[in-house]
Amino acid sequence: MSGQRAGRRRPSRAGVAGCAALLFALLAQLTGCAPPAPSSADRFPDVQRMLDARARAVRDRDAAAFLDTTDPRATGYRARQREMFGNLAAVPLADWRYDLVATGAFPLPDGGGERLAARVRLRYRLKGFDTAPVSSVQYLTLTARDGRWRISSDTDGAAAGRTGTRQLWDQGPVHLVRGRHTLVLGTAADPARLRDLADRADAAVPAVRAAWRGEWPGQVVVEAPDSVGGMAQLLGSDDPSGYTGIAAVTTTEAGTAAAAPADRVIVNPDAYDELNDLGRTVVLTHETTHVATRTATTAATPLWLSEGFADWVAYRGSRRAPAVAAPELSRAVAAGQLPGRLPADGDFGFKGGADRLARAYEGGWLACRMIADKWGEAKLMAFYREAGKSGGGQGNAGPPASAEPSASVAPSAGAGTGTPSGPAVSGAPGPSGTSSGTTEDDGQSVREARLDQAMRAQLGVGLAEFTRQWRAYVKGELH
Repeated sequence: MSGQRAGRRRPSRAGVAGCAALLFALLAQLTGCAPPAPSSADRFPDVQRMLDARARAVRDRDAAAFLDTTDPRATGYRARQREMFGNLAAVPLADWRYDLVATGAFPLPDGGGERLAARVRLRYRLKGFDTAPVSSVQYLTLTARDGRWRISSDTDGAAAGRTGTRQLWDQGPVHLVRGRHTLVLGTAADPARLRDLADRADAAVPAVRAAWRGEWPGQVVVEAPDSVGGMAQLLGSDDPSGYTGIAAVTTTEAGTAAAAPADRVIVNPDAYDELNDLGRTVVLTHETTHVATRTATTAATPLWLSEGFADWVAYRGSRRAPAVAAPELSRAVAAGQLPGRLPADGDFGFKGGADRLARAYEGGWLACRMIADKWGEAKLMAFYREAGKSGGGQGNAGPPASAEPSASVAPSAGAGTGTPSGPAVSGAPGPSGTSSGTTEDDGQSVREARLDQAMRAQLGVGLAEFTRQWRAYVKGELH
């Protein structure tokens, strides 16, 4: 309206139309009816078509078509991709797809030509085991040459911490061992090691079935990299130090439908090989329990319960004395350091120290053991389910986040040797879980109140009374 006197001039038809369009746009935003912003795949359809062709080449086992999606000038990357494609030869794929998620995902180094820094999601399924896809993120540099987009690097994002997930076939040739309930994939050319893992996982499945009365596929996929560094890569990390001493982890999407398993048990050979026979059995049974209980485990489930229950299942068939199975907590009790509370989620973090970590597992295990002893195994399972329902997925501050934004990491069970066996990596608990304007303390109070309700509903005691009984139980069993 600059330079005009309001109300003196009639707007033209074009002006009326423009005002109407502007008003419509504003109303659309206010009412939530604005058209959605186009996705990266919509804005770059040629890129998505290239990714579709790349995925089709993997499904068809067409090496030439696969390499045609790589930049011919990126000789080093192209050579690695040729090797990776060969490493996939033994993997029984049911599906393989790529989705362009975002562009501008990381700063690009100086270079010529039109390029994109892309965040790409790989989704794949293993034949006979996955009914829904496993997904992982890749950070790729795309370069346009001769009117076509091709991939020229998968390492340019590393400087900005965008490393993505390196799968087993990125690490070397994949070898397979099949069990009755198990598929073991390893990069080591040691069939005896892979067969041992398959045999122990096969034995774990019926042991878990006997303890957990719930629907689950009854199958386990185990991945066995050659080193802790390979394990870290499978978990989307370039820092293996956080997994030193962790014998196994479970990656899973907690709280999802039983028909959508995407679970993997990943073994750290360095720590696993140091365990004795019982320790290895406990580790595989513990991790298999996480696979079985996935649909009942949510953000509301405290880690002392999920990890303690997995340990309880793993030790259920053994006659291991509590003081032997819980050495760190036994030493603390002997020194007059009886814990004053149940283990908090933060006690299960990787960086809190091995002693603190072991005491958290042992405390969770003894809590579940106490429930089974005092109220019965059926009540333990009922309480587990009730605790998972109590928060509707809200209020769990969760353990430290992993490289994947939606994932959370929590170490898993002790193996009877005083060394924690590994984390369960779950996609359910978010980074906060509290609503906007709610403090972390408020969220924790809400969560404890819901847990208190679940305890009263299934065990007939509240959280404070349960904690008092647990402290007495720990002292009595370990003193």
